[in-house]
Amino acid sequence: MDDLAQKPRAATPEAVSSAGTVACPKCGHLARDVARFCPRCHQTLRFTCPACFTEQRHGGSCARCGVDFAKYVAAVVAAKQAEADVIHERLERRSQLMKNMLLAPFTGGFSLLRSLFRPRDPNR
Repeated sequence: MDDLAQKPRAATPEAVSSAGTVACPKCGHLARDVARFCPRCHQTLRFTCPACFTEQRHGGSCARCGVDFAKYVAAVVAAKQAEADVIHERLERRSQLMKNMLLAPFTGGFSLLRSLFRPRDPNR
């Protein structure tokens, strides 16, 4: 039987041959050692830590700094969401002020005065 016709067997990600190749943990296809993804099944072969940017062969947690990838990314997304909410609220107030300025001739300026002298919510 021809070697090309045989189905490759699955191997561990740490299984690196002497020729500078690594076996894909999903399909067993040999890929170059510097490849980030398997050329056959597109499985990730190199993971980068989001905190210290160390490259490693396994995901989940960093071997160098110990950061859990999923928790780190969730914390960063939550912080960015809070920042985006503050910016959205500021833009919403500005657009409301501009709307009241444009409607001032029609409303006698009462809506503009109300929006300017309205007490601010301390929780925002």
